[in-house]
Amino acid sequence: MTKSFLEDKRILVTGGKGFLGSALIPLLEKEGAKTFIFSSKDYDLREQNDVRKLFSDVNPEIVIHLAVDGGGIGYMKEHPGSVYYNNIIMNTLVQEQSKLKGVEKFVGIGSVCSYPKFTPVPFKEENLWEGYPEETNAPYGLAKKMMMVQSQGYREQFGFNAIHLMSINLYGPRDDFDLKNSHVVPALIRKMVEAKNRNDKEITLWGTGSASREFLYVEDCARGILMATKNYDKPEPINLGAGSEVTIKDLAEKTKDLVGFDGKIIWDTSKPDGQPRRCLDISKAEKEFGFKAQTNLNEGLKKTIEWYTSQAQ
Repeated sequence: MTKSFLEDKRILVTGGKGFLGSALIPLLEKEGAKTFIFSSKDYDLREQNDVRKLFSDVNPEIVIHLAVDGGGIGYMKEHPGSVYYNNIIMNTLVQEQSKLKGVEKFVGIGSVCSYPKFTPVPFKEENLWEGYPEETNAPYGLAKKMMMVQSQGYREQFGFNAIHLMSINLYGPRDDFDLKNSHVVPALIRKMVEAKNRNDKEITLWGTGSASREFLYVEDCARGILMATKNYDKPEPINLGAGSEVTIKDLAEKTKDLVGFDGKIIWDTSKPDGQPRRCLDISKAEKEFGFKAQTNLNEGLKKTIEWYTSQAQ
């Protein structure tokens, strides 16, 4: 039997205890990899000495960098400075130490937030430098984009094998449902479930509902990362997405129906919509390493709502 590329490999997954990490770790271990995850209490990725100690303790052969400081629009608007600083420092130190320790491969997880505010839809990887990101997400998106620049520079100068994957908005079980930090899907689910339980007659949501978003189920994203880790070794960034968009208004109605909330939706138009549209061209991921999302939005929402309601009981 042919040995998997990942079998017996020592793989350090930063952010491995988080939302995406919890979906990725089982896939890596199924491939026979030796995975290493850690708590930020033990190693602070913003501190150079901690990062050095982490790499010395683990001695990884592959690094998958998932760790971020981020959240929904509200969180990004409230913490633009710390979001920028924490992400750019973490990304820079982890990738530098990966290069110094001679890891075989560095997999950086970027974000759709790196794209310009007004990008032709669907977003193609070639559009990445054609404008400034949407303002509320710019500190986060630019920090992610600089990780890609670092990867490409290290590859060119040092022959360092680093790849950059740009993920669309994720959702699924074990997401962050804290309303202060959460993204749109978990926020909608929590608000709808709580409103239903209180028998509320209406619910207020941010914005106009006209903005569109694309959502990728977390297990699909984890599978895409696994496939790229095994089969992609080029400097160009790659989109990871589902390939279809939905307006926030339609998403809210879908969630309302699945939760069983009978009240009215009120849109607070004084609050921002964020980027007008988001939808990725995902043809490159399919061409380069055969990735296509398998979970449609209705199915993914059902699974996420079931998980949340089981935890909230």
